[in-house]
Amino acid sequence: GRMWAYTVGFTVLPHVGGFLGWFLNRKEIPTWYEKLKKPSWCPSRKMFPVAWTVLYTGMGYASYLVWSDLGGCSSKAIVPLGLYGAQLALNWAWPPFFFGAQNLNMALIDILCLDGLVIGTLCSWYPINKVAALLLVPYLGWLAMATCLTIHVWRDNPEHKTGKSE
Repeated sequence: GRMWAYTVGFTVLPHVGGFLGWFLNRKEIPTWYEKLKKPSWCPSRKMFPVAWTVLYTGMGYASYLVWSDLGGCSSKAIVPLGLYGAQLALNWAWPPFFFGAQNLNMALIDILCLDGLVIGTLCSWYPINKVAALLLVPYLGWLAMATCLTIHVWRDNPEHKTGKSE
């Protein structure tokens, strides 16, 4: 009977940090972000909350599947769920680096490390639960676009590489 609570908990968890990141940095988006030089293929601002809602739901549910298949917080779960937790922490850290601190260097380092952790997470999940691993594929695709976007913004806005001026 409690499994539904675990399913909901794991599925909702990624949204917590995503919402907090948006909430804390929402004032910087219409002011600072809009003034940055961005490539022509940059998605509309309206796309980001829709995409992240879908992606966070998929990765959260996938983490539940892996947790469940490994019998909960077992020793076998340390690496696959540890990688997941680490990538989630870097995912949640990106908006404060990018929007909050306006530090493009830190945002770029964060997202490049995030890419590696998500690939590691996907590879560690595949032997455990193929559906869970496949649920990370859209996230990895969006992250590839977000990484390219971060690289372009970093390259084209050199005055913002080290953050807010004192």
